[in-house]
Amino acid sequence: MKEQIKIPTTKVQRALKLVGTGAKIGGNYVKYWTQKSLGNEEAKNNLDESNATDIYDSLSELKGSALKVAQMLSMDKNILPQAYQNKFQMAQYSAPPLSYPLVLRTFKQELGKSPLDIFESFSQKAIHAASIGQVHKAIWQGKQLAVKIQYPGVAESVNSDLKMVKPIATRLLNLQGASIDKYFEEVREKLLEETDYHLELKRGQWIADQSKELEGVVFPKYYKEISSKRIISMEWIEGKPLQEFLNQNPNQETRNKIGQMLWDFYHFQIYNLKLVHADPHPGNFLVTPKNELAVLDFGCVKEIPTHFFDNYFELIRPETIQNPARFDEILYNLEFILKEDAADKVPFYKKVFRDMIMLLSKPFYKESFDFSEPSYFKEIYDLGEKYSKMKELKEANGARGSQHGIYINRTYFGLYNLLHMLGATVQTKIPNKNQV
Repeated sequence: MKEQIKIPTTKVQRALKLVGTGAKIGGNYVKYWTQKSLGNEEAKNNLDESNATDIYDSLSELKGSALKVAQMLSMDKNILPQAYQNKFQMAQYSAPPLSYPLVLRTFKQELGKSPLDIFESFSQKAIHAASIGQVHKAIWQGKQLAVKIQYPGVAESVNSDLKMVKPIATRLLNLQGASIDKYFEEVREKLLEETDYHLELKRGQWIADQSKELEGVVFPKYYKEISSKRIISMEWIEGKPLQEFLNQNPNQETRNKIGQMLWDFYHFQIYNLKLVHADPHPGNFLVTPKNELAVLDFGCVKEIPTHFFDNYFELIRPETIQNPARFDEILYNLEFILKEDAADKVPFYKKVFRDMIMLLSKPFYKESFDFSEPSYFKEIYDLGEKYSKMKELKEANGARGSQHGIYINRTYFGLYNLLHMLGATVQTKIPNKNQV
């Protein structure tokens, strides 16, 4: 992949890049209307392909928060057309890397030395490149390390990037109204945290220490003395990303084993630590030669407030679903239903969210669940399609639900998709209240 020799860092440079992209999209629509008028049945698909390519190419050059939002959107298979999913998911592990001179500049700014003044060897080409930073391989005191370097200007551009991306995201997600501001604030806070590698190192080491009893789950060791706010050095773990692992056609027993490790890791965090690694895309997990699950990248961690935890995780329990009064109370507590809603609309909202919650909670109602079954994911897609077209929801007062649900919902969508990708059957029953 071609390396990027410069990156737009100022507000003006980044804004001009998006303006140029907007002009390209306008041209794509002209082509679309021309093709449509000539009866081309592929006109809409061609439009999606062209727009997805132009938007991704622009965001991948900007990197940072703009590209991160694209990555987040690609994780939910029901939100965007397939062309956008295919392009945006590239942000998870194959964004264009920065050239070595830019890496060298970051090292001198952060650690006061070049990589070869610190390490015995250092790969000039990036091994992996994603939305916030890229990874190089190094040797230090005889140990193989993964060294993650943040792209220049990422932290400083979070606020301005979100302002630029907000209109695109609201249009793609069909959101409206001032009520979405709290969700963008939640995303802003998390993106700022992701640019703080001191925080990532601290959280990663703490979660690893707390999770050391989990069978088969391994974590990299971090090296604080050769890390900084924009550079993080950690143990290199040999392993294959999930897709490469699956390309080897592992047997069903191994798929189930890796899937169970994923499920147990996530629910241990949620129920025992009251926080969660909220970036569950395939690029953040490796399968080691011993068939262990290596968990990487603790930049995005969601701490779960007590009030949200108590309500959200009670809502998915079968006994709550069967208690209409309590179920309705929680819908209000989590802001799925608002006090200002018109009385004649409330029954409709209750049905919508009951249907959604019952479907998304299905894996919790059984001792085990087969995530390879495509019919379950088709149900989710069909329900989303059905409600997205309903006039009543389009006219609802903006987006609904607590802002704390953004990263928890993202985590579950990502986890479900990983398990579907693995084709795994896992033990899924949630613990009883007295076990939490």
